[in-house]
Amino acid sequence: MSRSPDDLTAPPDLRADEARGGPARSRRPVYLDLTPPCNAGCPAGENIQQWLALTRSGEHERAWRCLVTANPLPAVHGRVCYHPCENVCNRADLDSPVSIHAVERFLGDLALERGWRLDPPAPDTGKRVLVVGAGPSGLSAAYHLARRGHHVVIRDAEAEPGGMMRYGIPAYRLPREVLAAEIDRIAALGVEIETSRPVRDLTAERRDGRFDAVFVAVGAHLSKRVDIPAREAGRIVDAVGLLHRVAAGERPAIGRRVAVYGGGNTAMDAARVAKRLGAEEALIVYRRTRAQMPAHTEEAGEAEREGVKINWLRTIQAFDGPELTVEVMELDDEGRPVPTGRTEVLAADTVVLALGQRADTAFLQDVDGIEFAAGGTVVVSPQLMTGCPGVFAGGDMVPAERTVTVAVGHGRTAATHIDAFLRRQTAAGSVPAPVAGFADLHPWYFADAGRRVQAERDPRTRAGDFTEVVGGLDAAAAGYEAARCLSCGTCFECDGCLGACPEDAVIKLGPGLRYRFDYDRCTGCGTCFEQCPVHAISLIPEVTP
Repeated sequence: MSRSPDDLTAPPDLRADEARGGPARSRRPVYLDLTPPCNAGCPAGENIQQWLALTRSGEHERAWRCLVTANPLPAVHGRVCYHPCENVCNRADLDSPVSIHAVERFLGDLALERGWRLDPPAPDTGKRVLVVGAGPSGLSAAYHLARRGHHVVIRDAEAEPGGMMRYGIPAYRLPREVLAAEIDRIAALGVEIETSRPVRDLTAERRDGRFDAVFVAVGAHLSKRVDIPAREAGRIVDAVGLLHRVAAGERPAIGRRVAVYGGGNTAMDAARVAKRLGAEEALIVYRRTRAQMPAHTEEAGEAEREGVKINWLRTIQAFDGPELTVEVMELDDEGRPVPTGRTEVLAADTVVLALGQRADTAFLQDVDGIEFAAGGTVVVSPQLMTGCPGVFAGGDMVPAERTVTVAVGHGRTAATHIDAFLRRQTAAGSVPAPVAGFADLHPWYFADAGRRVQAERDPRTRAGDFTEVVGGLDAAAAGYEAARCLSCGTCFECDGCLGACPEDAVIKLGPGLRYRFDYDRCTGCGTCFEQCPVHAISLIPEVTP
């Protein structure tokens, strides 16, 4: 291009010039999923938000299959899990948490009713794994290992599989046919379950069975004891033993008045079982306050509704059946119970000790490399491997909260690292996205929606038998409850960003495909971010080339 020598200003070089009009974008929106608090709070590692969304849309089998990728026992968990996911549910800041466990039970029961089978396992790897213990942790590990193509043999000392789920949780909370059906489904993957087969020499079992790895998951079946002065007439039994005998079909004689010593969930179950065995009075003696008891609040509430009386701040001094002498405690300035010297006399024909349990680790004492922590638990690495290469441990064997869900999570974690060990690899780790808190959400979008409550049998009559106490949700109620999920941190295609954008810079990609931003149109105003109900949009600084 030529110009006259009289021109005072040179024409701009448009190839290198910058925009001279309109807003200069300093930030841009991006779609970025955060971690929902329910997923973060699930010890079993379930993608709760995803299977709730599938349930909401009526895709029940897909929801169940999503659920069992992490947890093979949904019908069990829907009944016995203490749902820590609900304790962190953001919906609680609006009205009440989503009843996640009730929807999980619905999916689990529906799968049993319709005979849904687990997906077939991967091709056989030729590797053999021994699992010691057929409780929740052992079954979970076996399931995840079988899915990866390994041959798994479970050996358990009891007559039937299930561990503490069968012998520690009463049938009124977990019907035996439900437990058996979900175990059978795991066995159908090719898992061998050998019952009445205690392992006493782990090294020999591993060698003789040509096992390439071992997962030890023996439950806490041994009760902790305490010396209570008692005459011969005083009948003292341990809670685990009582629950085991009842689960095995026995009906032990316990008298008309039963006192349970302890404040955990096992104590609550023992007292409720005593009522079902014919005790006219069942009371609990606990040395601390209600706020300090280890039992879950709902378990204590269920027991009290069935007529169980709880004596707080009391400790047993002597048992001269039918008289039980207890000392009154009080809290000191630091909240610790201290004796007062004052005593009371209660009536009891039987005292049931529910003071905690421990796992039997005697068969591990001579295994090279295995170390033990305080309380007799096994020392493991973050990968759940002991000091003996190829021997892993989880569930009640290691320091952790003793619940079915934690145990199932341990089984899944152990299976991941056992699989990597067998393949001479290192399991790939991942850093989860930040958790979406309630303050991150814009709840204007969500209407009030009351929680659906599962039906319960009348407390005045249900303590007379072992029939299940709590009923499940039907399909309509389960769908409604799933729809209460706020989809925290994850786009659920509400079209809010599409409608709010003043520049038409949001492009809808179709059902299930979400959206994308047209950055040629976007000005970075942040309107999409400010209205997104679930915080699935983040604003990041503009990157200049």
